[in-house]
Amino acid sequence: MDSTVDNRRFVSDSSDSSNSHLLSSPQTFSLCAGTLLPGLPQIYHTARVFKAPSKYVFDVKDPGTHMVRLHFHRFSSSKLNLGDSQFHVLVNGLVALTNFSGGNLVGPKVMEYLLWVNSEKLEISFVPAKRSKFAFVNAIEVISAPKDLVLETAQSVNGDKVENFEGLNKQAFEVVYRVTVGGPKVTPFNDSLWRTWVPDDEYLKSSEGSTRVYFSGRIKYQAGGASREVGPENVYDSARLIESKNASIPNANLTWEFPVIEDYKIWIPRAVTNYLLASPFYADFVVDADHSEVVSVSVGPSSKSMAYAVDAILNGVEIMKMNNSVGSLDGKLPAELILKCWPRRSVGILLPLIALVCLLLSLSAIMHRRKDKVDSVPWSKLPVAVPEISPKQGKQQLSSKV
Repeated sequence: MDSTVDNRRFVSDSSDSSNSHLLSSPQTFSLCAGTLLPGLPQIYHTARVFKAPSKYVFDVKDPGTHMVRLHFHRFSSSKLNLGDSQFHVLVNGLVALTNFSGGNLVGPKVMEYLLWVNSEKLEISFVPAKRSKFAFVNAIEVISAPKDLVLETAQSVNGDKVENFEGLNKQAFEVVYRVTVGGPKVTPFNDSLWRTWVPDDEYLKSSEGSTRVYFSGRIKYQAGGASREVGPENVYDSARLIESKNASIPNANLTWEFPVIEDYKIWIPRAVTNYLLASPFYADFVVDADHSEVVSVSVGPSSKSMAYAVDAILNGVEIMKMNNSVGSLDGKLPAELILKCWPRRSVGILLPLIALVCLLLSLSAIMHRRKDKVDSVPWSKLPVAVPEISPKQGKQQLSSKV
């Protein structure tokens, strides 16, 4: 069913106006929620269910970075409880989810990814984890991202060592956190790419000596700098800062902590505004998630800080998990192995059937050989040379016999 959510138009996957194609086995069907929850967008009242590996294929007009959002809501109906699902999701050969069950029971869950697409098609595959399980999805978004959203180079930080990280835009990412600093929640309605930015209070660990500020003027996006797609005005309108109000420079830091999964690289785009010029800019960093499973982001005065000035400021921060060496954002299994592990029914039946046919043919051959031995008797060659007899001799022979 077509619907509109926050100025986004979602079309049915069975609609002719959709630029996607559902390629699947007959073991797929649509499902409607048994109870419609008030205030919940229409896209979460229906779902597509897959009992066997299936995929959507989307047309891609321009190569480059694309945003993919998968919407899940585990509702229950008289036919099926989506909470019983367990499945894997692959995006263009990238493992996005493994043994997923649709998120928590509280409400909808949105998984968002950024990946480089260099072909005319983008494929999203859903693979049940077991034959007794199934996969589902409520809605899918595929958005061609602006070219400045993921740059080619970032700063790789490892302890005190800082060096360039090349090829950042060719990697794949899962959005783990998207936080607006000092301000209220930013909904998709107020973001040109329909993103959600949550307040930073939950992650802020150290704010002593800082101030929360709001900017009432107009943000001036500059050519070559951060665009609205990098960060909307609602994010740049608020910030936390450390400011020197006298001749001394404050000895303070602003620190946020974000739980992450180890063994992945983390990309941290940070949004910053120069309030004197009302001009936004941003900086990109890549770090390794270590055994602490926490990424700490801090801003504070540096050796170049000046008195009577703003010595540290932050408007927003994003934490994104980068794909690992096997092309996965969720575990260490490559896509090829996940697809091979699916138990194909045709093979399971075909092999025993072939064995049974071979056994029957062997028994039949043995029985035929035994029958041939019983029925066979000695034989002699028939004479082929018969002497000629004249009519007169023949008549005499017949007469003598009579």
